[in-house]
Amino acid sequence: MSLKQQITEDMKTAMRAKETARLGAIRLLLAAIKQREVDERIELSDTDVITVIDKMIKQRRDSIAQFETAGRQELADIEKFEIAVLQTYMPQPMSEAEVAAAVVEAIASSGAKSPQEMGKVIALLKPKLAGRADMGKVSALVKARLS
Repeated sequence: MSLKQQITEDMKTAMRAKETARLGAIRLLLAAIKQREVDERIELSDTDVITVIDKMIKQRRDSIAQFETAGRQELADIEKFEIAVLQTYMPQPMSEAEVAAAVVEAIASSGAKSPQEMGKVIALLKPKLAGRADMGKVSALVKARLS
């Protein structure tokens, strides 16, 4: 079963169980997936769906920071709940050691020697680590290794 089909089934389950908050979060996700499919005129693969979910999680984290700064804790709590629902569809996160090993492997296979060649390494890592590691931290790790 594809990830998109799993999300659709979870939406039906949430409808039957009358879980309105969870249903709302899943519907937002399906709407984002459908929007990307319509915009690009393609059927999204599981990897593409993970990219959409990752983007939505980042948006929610930004919103939480803004809501907490503005003193709107009830809105921040809604966003945190949506992140929890979205996280269930993400692959298992990689440990720090696994990420470090992947970075070392990518640097070796790309032949990068300086920070100017960081783009080559990131291009190799992005497909492997999408949704499984924070790419900001991965980028910092690559930069430190190449410096």
